[in-house]
Amino acid sequence: MNDSDSDDESGGYDRLGGLRLWLLLRLNRWAFTGAILFAVFAVLVAASGLDLTPLREIVENQDGIEFLFSAFIGAIITGTSIVVTINQLVLSQELGAVGQQRGRMQEAMEFRRDVESTIDEDASPPEPAAFLYELVDGIQHRASELESEMEDERDEELKEKVVEYVDEITGNAQSVKSDLQDAQFGTFEVIWNALNFNYSRKIYDARKIRADHSDSLSAEANDKIDHTIDTLQLFGPAREHFKTLYFQWELINLSRALLYISVPALTVMALMIMYVDGSALPGTTLGVDNLVWLTSAGFVVGISPFVIFITYILRIATVAKRTLAMGPFILRESERDEDLG
Repeated sequence: MNDSDSDDESGGYDRLGGLRLWLLLRLNRWAFTGAILFAVFAVLVAASGLDLTPLREIVENQDGIEFLFSAFIGAIITGTSIVVTINQLVLSQELGAVGQQRGRMQEAMEFRRDVESTIDEDASPPEPAAFLYELVDGIQHRASELESEMEDERDEELKEKVVEYVDEITGNAQSVKSDLQDAQFGTFEVIWNALNFNYSRKIYDARKIRADHSDSLSAEANDKIDHTIDTLQLFGPAREHFKTLYFQWELINLSRALLYISVPALTVMALMIMYVDGSALPGTTLGVDNLVWLTSAGFVVGISPFVIFITYILRIATVAKRTLAMGPFILRESERDEDLG
């Protein structure tokens, strides 16, 4: 599985694999933040072994500690305030008069009824993971009906294409359903599996089969293809809705994370400025000046709010990039297999 930004050219349901995407999307944000901060800390400590001016000499002669850490105080306060303000502006879109809220409620219920009618369910589940599970299961069921309709088809080429199409849907659907069973909204698993179902290409494939074999398809087979496409079309709005909710969820988590870390970071910055100078912590540990250990740790704490911001925004931006187009439009060429015709 390659790590490029493009999907796996096989078009399979595991196309979102790869170390880079695992880091960007699936790795816990706090663990990702810790890994970045540890890497920065290691680089700063290792740099003390290079043939450079010793840190203690810089601190004694140029007051480097105050120069370095005083800048963090303004940056942390300003950055945290701006991010939290922007997040609140985004979340304020959820506020509105009772008429607006009632309209949203009616539209949501109408969409739910459309899904239930299409997948033959009396009442679809309220949880996002369970709702997507039933929708994907409905798509798989419609594809199976199409395959059954083609059993007596005399056009072997058409029959073979439909079998391949249904096999691809079934494999993708079974994998996604398996992962959705234990998924809980608020974690990334629901959105991950929504991304992992490439409904846009499946819509294209179904339309391509119908266009290439319009003369061979019976009226019943045409109806089955229409039913499959109609069910696939419902997956797009559902995914976009849950993606929007997830983005709001993540922005709230980002705001809370910044608020949690900002006050401790500011406290550490104040301690570094007030109590650390060129005479602090004389001696070495593991061959490295103790002042280097202390200053490197302080620097890592100072950049921690910024790194937390980066890790959250990286995931949001990656998901947004991969879902820019809704419906039958495919932005990445490798996401579309070779035409079935």
